[in-house]
Amino acid sequence: MDVACLQHTKCISPPSHRPLSVLSRVSISIRRSTRIAKPFRPRNSCSASSSDTLVAGTRKEDVKSLEVVSKKQDEFGDLKSWMHKNGLPPCKVVLKERPSHDSKHWPIHYVAASEDLQAGDVVFSVPNSLVVTLERVLGNENIVSSEKLCKELMFRDNAFQSELLTTNKLSELACLALYLMYEKKQGKKSFWYPYIRELDRQRGRGQLAVESPLLWTETELAYLTGSPTKGEVLERAEGIKREYNELDTVWFMAGSLFQQYPYDIPTEAFPFEIFKQAFVAVQSCVVHLQKVSLARRFALVPLGPPLLAYRSNCKAMLTAVDGTVQLVVDRPYKAGESIVVWCGPQPNSKLLLNYGFVDEDNTYDRIVVEAALNTEDPQYQDKRMVAQRNGKLSVQVFHVSVGKEKEAVTDMLPYLRLGYVSDPSEMQSVISSQGPICPVSPCMERAVLDQLDDYFSTRLAGYATTLSEDDSLLADIDLDPKKRVATQLVRLEKKMLSACLRATVDLIKQLPDITVSPCPAPYAPKLR
Repeated sequence: MDVACLQHTKCISPPSHRPLSVLSRVSISIRRSTRIAKPFRPRNSCSASSSDTLVAGTRKEDVKSLEVVSKKQDEFGDLKSWMHKNGLPPCKVVLKERPSHDSKHWPIHYVAASEDLQAGDVVFSVPNSLVVTLERVLGNENIVSSEKLCKELMFRDNAFQSELLTTNKLSELACLALYLMYEKKQGKKSFWYPYIRELDRQRGRGQLAVESPLLWTETELAYLTGSPTKGEVLERAEGIKREYNELDTVWFMAGSLFQQYPYDIPTEAFPFEIFKQAFVAVQSCVVHLQKVSLARRFALVPLGPPLLAYRSNCKAMLTAVDGTVQLVVDRPYKAGESIVVWCGPQPNSKLLLNYGFVDEDNTYDRIVVEAALNTEDPQYQDKRMVAQRNGKLSVQVFHVSVGKEKEAVTDMLPYLRLGYVSDPSEMQSVISSQGPICPVSPCMERAVLDQLDDYFSTRLAGYATTLSEDDSLLADIDLDPKKRVATQLVRLEKKMLSACLRATVDLIKQLPDITVSPCPAPYAPKLR
């Protein structure tokens, strides 16, 4: 996003910041087949352009924009100064600057300790008035609580709104992104201008100065070849597109929801690529608060991520306490050290997708193996019943956690054995027995293990590089940051797959007779 758009003074916009209202709108029932005619709306005199987005572009003008922001710094102060002016109590952190790998990008700010800290110290308490949530966006303090308001938005016009939400066409992140985009169109008149300016500086980049793969080019996505994460990126991008396509419907369904910004309907005000960048920027810094109302569970907290670094082995979390969002550190810090918080039990694939980084010490890292009973098997229904009796599904997802690959392979075996049973008398014996399926015959056990061996070998062969080649790439200090995090991810995935393969080969070696040929399996389970 070109910060220059923030400097527009000719934009027609309301002078005051106020929450958006949903209760004053007229409820409209809409059938799915109804075509909605777009009403005439006056065009905003500062119409959206490719630079009008929540994250700065990568064009040459960004360097000039940085100079503009630097000149305006004294006028508005930095983010922390603005927060103190608007209710932030004295705290124990400072904003420091981490240089960018790319000279065209702005340096990244991060939160560091302003003094020596001890575990248990409260380093800051951000008042709710400086936190962006749906409560803030949709709130109407003169009528009802935001909790009731949020439910009103979610369940009014059940035939349409419920379908919109339950089919994942609308999310809190989309609402927050759209809100900040409209706020940005107000420029310096927006209460949130200093915070939005900081989000522009961050550009949705994580602590390694890397954007989410959602914003990578096709060439850059090729770094993830072989990894399921590549497919997850494309699937998430399609989901964002679906949400974008529903924005105008939300506008028409709740006309007064955006009465503060009566210029353009969303898709006219913001092209998809701009909305996508804003969505990713919000995704990279949203905090999931615990034990709060529905309207406050997703929060954008100034001084929170991405200014705070995420770490998998940390237990410090942002928590809601007495009208504030508070951070209590879980370890000692020296003055100037970057402060870290827990990112939740997320595997590295999610850390990269959501925040643009990979944690090599992530004890929550895992890969997924999906197994499915063959639906063409004449005994499919019986096998499905046995699987359910043992707590499994006809399509079962097995999570392979780092360091527990052998246990995961062992856990898959009873399910796969069930899929290989073909003789009706053997199936009746399985049905009458209790507990997991034990080895039925040497040739069946060999067939099961051979299928696993082939599966893990095939997945490993699907990557563009070997583990040794990954090590060589990571040794290059000049390696492109996006390629570095992608290589880190695929390397860790390959290490888990290799451990699974070793565990499988060890089980084959433990067979009483390794020369036994595998049994034929016309309806073997499917692995992917």
